[in-house]
Amino acid sequence: MSKQRLIPEPGHKVDLSDYDPDYTGEYDKASAGAELPKWQARLNVLQEKLYAQSTQSLLIVLQAMDSGGKDGAIKHVFDAANPQGIRIVSFKAPAANELAHDFLWRIHHHVPEKGMIGIFNRSHYEDVLVVRVNKLVPEDVWKKRYDHINNFERLLTDSGTKVLKFFLHISKDEQKERFTERLTNPEKHWKFSHGDLAVREQWDKYMRAYEAVFEKTNTDDAPWRIIPANRKWYRNLVITKTIVEEMDTMGLEYPPAEPDLDKVVIPD
Repeated sequence: MSKQRLIPEPGHKVDLSDYDPDYTGEYDKASAGAELPKWQARLNVLQEKLYAQSTQSLLIVLQAMDSGGKDGAIKHVFDAANPQGIRIVSFKAPAANELAHDFLWRIHHHVPEKGMIGIFNRSHYEDVLVVRVNKLVPEDVWKKRYDHINNFERLLTDSGTKVLKFFLHISKDEQKERFTERLTNPEKHWKFSHGDLAVREQWDKYMRAYEAVFEKTNTDDAPWRIIPANRKWYRNLVITKTIVEEMDTMGLEYPPAEPDLDKVVIPD
């Protein structure tokens, strides 16, 4: 099996049919499960250094179709992480006061501060996805937002925030299986909404909207990664490994100790 790239070629058109959501590379469930704890342990060390150093931050953007696995990825990737250093924000439909501002106003408020990891469960990209598919604003409005988003993410990068963007790519058949499980399992009924079916009917339109997102906003500052997500165990491993590899490039170190610690005597 040839290796499937995660990052599309910047500036080029993307066809999601070229990306197999069943792809698992050289892994099977057992080998992925055996390797994941190693990367989680390294992630915990890097998170502590990020928090202690407090000169940079990390923003993780998760996008997917309904049932794509955003919640599950957060749970499993950060299972043993320190919750004090993580802030998760789930963006719903904008409220009236948010609509009274520019589309990035509500987003910028939640960007992680120095030392923190911020996770966006859905994000500013809804304003070129949902808005486009459902024609909530004119085309000449949402088309300009690609450039606004690129400039926004460049600002974050220049200000010390590394931006990691993941699209959890599942197939339409896999989504049907997950919806069916939610309907047949009483403990998962709460996860299902009749509105999910209306969105599913627009599947092809959403695929075209995502392809445009990858073409227009896959930058050197903040590249997109298309994660094969039909297999949850592979999704979790790839996301965790990617985060660790990117954090390893941030030069994270514990801050220097105060002078003369070797002379400190703890009083009785």
